[in-house]
Amino acid sequence: MKTSKPPTLAQAVATLALLPLLASAAPLKVHGIFSSNMVLQRDKPIVVWGWADSGEAVSVSLGSEKAKATATGEKGRWEVSFPAREASSEPQKLTVTSGGETVEMENIVIGDVWVMNGQSNMAWSLAKTLQFDLESSQADLPLLRQIKISPNEQETLQTDIPVSVMPNGGWVTSTPETAGQISAIGYAFGSRLQRSLQIPIGLIDNARGGASIESLVPHHKFDDHPLAKRYAESVKQRRAEFDWDEQVAKMVAKWEKEVADKRKKGVAEDKLPKKPTRADVRSWNIPGKSPSDAASCYNGMFGAFKGLNIKGVVFHQGYNNAMSSACRPERYRVLMKLMVEGWREDFNDPALPVSIIGFCAGAIPQNEENFELWTVSGGAYIRESQRLGLADVGDAEMTAFLPAYDVQIPGLHPFKKQEHGIRAARWAMNRVYGMEVAWDTASLVSAEAKGDEMVLTFDKPVMPDDMSTIPRGFAIAGEDGKFYLGHARFRLKKDAGIWNTANKSFDTTIVHVWSPLVEKPVAVRYAWATSPLGNLKVGGKSWAPLASFRTDEWDWPESDDPTESLYGRSDGKAAAEDAAERHQFRREKEAEMAVEVLKRLDALGQEAEE
Repeated sequence: MKTSKPPTLAQAVATLALLPLLASAAPLKVHGIFSSNMVLQRDKPIVVWGWADSGEAVSVSLGSEKAKATATGEKGRWEVSFPAREASSEPQKLTVTSGGETVEMENIVIGDVWVMNGQSNMAWSLAKTLQFDLESSQADLPLLRQIKISPNEQETLQTDIPVSVMPNGGWVTSTPETAGQISAIGYAFGSRLQRSLQIPIGLIDNARGGASIESLVPHHKFDDHPLAKRYAESVKQRRAEFDWDEQVAKMVAKWEKEVADKRKKGVAEDKLPKKPTRADVRSWNIPGKSPSDAASCYNGMFGAFKGLNIKGVVFHQGYNNAMSSACRPERYRVLMKLMVEGWREDFNDPALPVSIIGFCAGAIPQNEENFELWTVSGGAYIRESQRLGLADVGDAEMTAFLPAYDVQIPGLHPFKKQEHGIRAARWAMNRVYGMEVAWDTASLVSAEAKGDEMVLTFDKPVMPDDMSTIPRGFAIAGEDGKFYLGHARFRLKKDAGIWNTANKSFDTTIVHVWSPLVEKPVAVRYAWATSPLGNLKVGGKSWAPLASFRTDEWDWPESDDPTESLYGRSDGKAAAEDAAERHQFRREKEAEMAVEVLKRLDALGQEAEE
């Protein structure tokens, strides 16, 4: 039997001298976005990176291909790149080796990777929706995968994503058991793409509940516009003035009261809450880190994995920017453009496909009985800013605004999500993938006052999806800016009596809008409320609602000074009182003029074309 000699004194001293170096050696690590079950982006170079002991050689293999790198710099960062590959559902193994350490990841496939970004209505899981039972029963889709990134807002751009903010530890495949965890919009979108394209589809769900758009814009983009720059400077100022001790003192005072109350109730000492420290200060209370502040969510949840190639982004957000004093539509429009441009820059794709799902409808639905009561809406302005900000990017081919106001159910988190994901899938299949799947949009071409009517012309037919003949959802105003329910009719082509349908009897590119309360109209709005009335669809397709719009320039009150709000609680109360007065006035007047109104509606839209 072979035995080993005990080490000499010199050898023991040498070993002891090496211990500090061995203890400080950086362990091999791959960036947190990589894990087993991952989907890597097809048709673009595959970049893999991580960290090891600086100076160490790193070997990486993906399937049969190999690449080498050396960890460099103080943090020992390494990176390798593999040539672009076509889509493949064949499972690959990703292996990284360095300094005697090995990291292995299995079941890696090649396909398209889509980022699902925004706030809580994008993060909302399939299990919490009305369609969960049916969708999950069909969720055995081994080529559909998702990685979820939980809240991880940060003051500065991060280089990694800790496993602690990934609820599932990494990528998971879709099964009836796991599908409930997937973003509901993401699942509806990704499952349709996967079945249609028959390639692996990966979803990165990095939506953050409560996030304002300010937190989702890459930080370097705030310098690109004076309005954005001034806002970012105000955040820096708030951060400089932030007093940690004051914040902790408030928490301690609250803690002391709570502990005293619990002791009176006989709660054991080992069951009492621990004294709070800096680590317990909520991110919401830290300027620069709050999910309301510049780039914070992007820093820790999106930009943290830049370098990974992706196919595109689907975005859904709006609530936090639509709330009273936080509502700044002009700034929102600027930031929408900067956000998309920033994504394209950071992910090295100037034509990165982006679809923006409009601010959802979660308030009491507007109807003809409560119409004026809901005409005061910051949310309607935010929808407009989403649409216009995206249009400002100047890429109609690879970007799309997808109206969502018609999918209505009261609440901050409407349980209807499937429609949004399917609409996004239609857009992607049509525009991004060039498939023969219908998707379309329409725009207002002109709005002209003719006597006491406003005559609207659209570039494409717009009509209710049930082919009914009455357009609904219009508001009309005179020079006083007071909007009332507008009665609307299509331009009649051929009268078939009770057999009239929108698509056959009318020119649905022309809509006449009128109100007996507005003698000289100057402006029209359509679907202009938080959960607006509006039944027009492009071509009469249920999945293509006409985007809300206005023809006026009466903007939401907004200051260029980010520290000043021009719309507070008292302003909201006054606006609501005015809306109630308009509502009651319209109902009473139309009741008085009932016969006259009916006669005018019989004739509205039947004038001969000039």
